[in-house]
Amino acid sequence: MKNQPRIFVIGSYMHAFVIHAPRLPREGETVFGTDSEIGPGGKGSNQAVAAARLGAKVEILACVGHDPLGDEARSLWSEERLEDRWVFRDEQDRPTGMAFIMVDERGQNRIIVTPGANDALTARSADEAEEAIANADVLVAQFESPVAVVERALELARKHGVRTILNPAPAREIPDSLLALVDIITPNEAEVQSLTGRPSEDDPETLARALRLRGPKTVVITMGEAGAYVLDDVCGRIVPGVQVSVHDTTGAGDAFTGALAVALGRGLDIDHAVRFANLGGAFCVTRHGVVPGLGREEELLALRDRTESTE
Repeated sequence: MKNQPRIFVIGSYMHAFVIHAPRLPREGETVFGTDSEIGPGGKGSNQAVAAARLGAKVEILACVGHDPLGDEARSLWSEERLEDRWVFRDEQDRPTGMAFIMVDERGQNRIIVTPGANDALTARSADEAEEAIANADVLVAQFESPVAVVERALELARKHGVRTILNPAPAREIPDSLLALVDIITPNEAEVQSLTGRPSEDDPETLARALRLRGPKTVVITMGEAGAYVLDDVCGRIVPGVQVSVHDTTGAGDAFTGALAVALGRGLDIDHAVRFANLGGAFCVTRHGVVPGLGREEELLALRDRTESTE
């Protein structure tokens, strides 16, 4: 088992502007907030940092702007000891990506992103990093990066026998040919409904089977504290979640995906890897802010011990 798996992340960086309020506003309504914060974000960046904090050697393919927010992104990755030789500055001078997030008192959120320099990544960007992709144990991608770079990276990973995880967020219309390149797909309940076109009343098994028909080898539907539903060649089953007090759900899916990549890179089977990933997601929701919620291994194991002792 590898103690330091190599993870390659098709990255996105969105500097986050977060507002906390008692509830989310309805259309045309103004609600007074209670707090606000500004800091690093973006699904790719979050997943890369999550994996690095859990002990992986992480390389990230990303693009940021020639602006102070881009400087902050590179500073973060340096502090977290990410390999950044595949981080570029946008030649078209687009700004660094931004995310605008509203969080209510239950910890639920709504998010708007402006990709900015993230959109500069192309299929050629993945080609340039082929050697690094080939040397990875796991490749991780999501859809804050352009579909073209995601698809090419998945093709290269398949070519070199590298295991792939796709976190299909935000949900997009994507071809079955792309999904057929995916080993493990990790949608939440809303995303799996979007990808399958099925109603929310459908049970997880029905949704997972509908998504698996589109090509991914393994479907892992994240369901918050209820855990995750896993469907692969063996069967469908629920991997139980972790019961914690929820402060902020922003970034929980990224914490889950980063932890899943590390566990799989270390050689764990899918069920044990999902259990570890559930700890990552659960730890994240106990903190305000995404990056502070990306736990280190000793913190996740301490959470496991605390929650198991109260069952």
